[in-house]
Amino acid sequence: MPHTDTIAAIASAPGAAGVGVLRVSGPAVPGIAAELFGRDPDPRRAHFTAFRERDGELIDRGLLLYFPAPASYTGEHVLELQGHGSPVLLDALLRRVCSIGARLARPGEFTERAFLNGKLDLAQAEAVADLIAARSQAGARAALRSMEGVFSRKVHDLLQSLIALRVHIEAAIDFPEEEIDFLADPTIMRQLQALRAELDALLREAQRGVRLNDGLRVAIIGRPNAGKSSLLNALAGSDRAIVTDIAGTTRDVLREQLNLDGVALELADTAGLRDTDDPVEREGVRRAHGELARADVALLVTDIAHAEHDLALLADLPASVERIVFINKIDLARGTPRYDVRPEAIWVWASAKTGAGLDALRDHLKQLAGSGSGEGAFSARRRHVLALEQVALHLDQAEQVLRVTRAGELAAEELRQAQQALGEITGSYTSDDLLGAIFSSFCIGK
Repeated sequence: MPHTDTIAAIASAPGAAGVGVLRVSGPAVPGIAAELFGRDPDPRRAHFTAFRERDGELIDRGLLLYFPAPASYTGEHVLELQGHGSPVLLDALLRRVCSIGARLARPGEFTERAFLNGKLDLAQAEAVADLIAARSQAGARAALRSMEGVFSRKVHDLLQSLIALRVHIEAAIDFPEEEIDFLADPTIMRQLQALRAELDALLREAQRGVRLNDGLRVAIIGRPNAGKSSLLNALAGSDRAIVTDIAGTTRDVLREQLNLDGVALELADTAGLRDTDDPVEREGVRRAHGELARADVALLVTDIAHAEHDLALLADLPASVERIVFINKIDLARGTPRYDVRPEAIWVWASAKTGAGLDALRDHLKQLAGSGSGEGAFSARRRHVLALEQVALHLDQAEQVLRVTRAGELAAEELRQAQQALGEITGSYTSDDLLGAIFSSFCIGK
């Protein structure tokens, strides 16, 4: 999609630095480069030059690099100017470039043009922003794999399988006069079930990718005085939360960002869950339930005397929320640290006060956050997971239709909608509103 305007922006971080970078993209780039350099620059070669105002006054000295289309990041003519990292000098250079024929770029407009010009698909474009904003080494590695197309290739493979199934079903619809019931062919059902299994695997990987990208959100819940704040302090390695013997000390949600061996976690210490007449504490309980609703992991802090009763706090959680039962205060009961996998949750016996058994909890949290998920791990966004869940819904509907009514037209329509939902991930099917929402979240200059 060729653009008639040329955009420019400061691409380096705000503030003073040794080097500052300004990027320009669009059809006017060759003329801007010639104006600044005094002649046409050689492609993909660094030129040391003086950047001057129109009247010849010196702005700065630095490097000029020209990348002709289509061999550039955006697929257009691109110019990169590297000078001293003074905000004053960079601003003056930006004004000079705009006076020659560019305009200020919107947030994410360079990457948006790369997407529109076919240099990146939408999932890869989002991974660019995820790489810049990565909060951990594991998240950065996963974003880099997505940017290189690991996630997109998996989506493409799934899309090809889905298209093959659509072809099979629609071919059966096209020959209704045949005596053979093509829709009864067991091959169709096998293809559909294989496609569903492939989708489930990709959905699990995408969910891990979201956690690697956003960090694992852990809500610490339990009765008052169960040791929730002590556990937060123990995991954080500092006295972030106030710990007293007074029940209801924690009233609001206290959040702490952690990095466990390159994996990002967000811990939320919540108010003790109980019925209370105190309006402030009651609001804290309400906020605790809200935090639990948005969490990836519900970490129930209890003790051996109340564990079975406190399990009711986990009863109404969505199936997607991981559950951990943390049996605290084993030092008082003279117990030993243990780790047990049970159907309802992972059980960990430990002491937040002494630290005994906390390593098992840390290891499990890192595993849930995606640590050790393999070299093929990639970053993903929650919109990708929602799209894959929509695909799963349509596939289930198609299978139900084929089993009960064999209405090929209805099954084909479900598969068409599944294909459209899948295409939204990479941008095969998208809307201007979606693109605007995605790229507006990018930083200016990227």
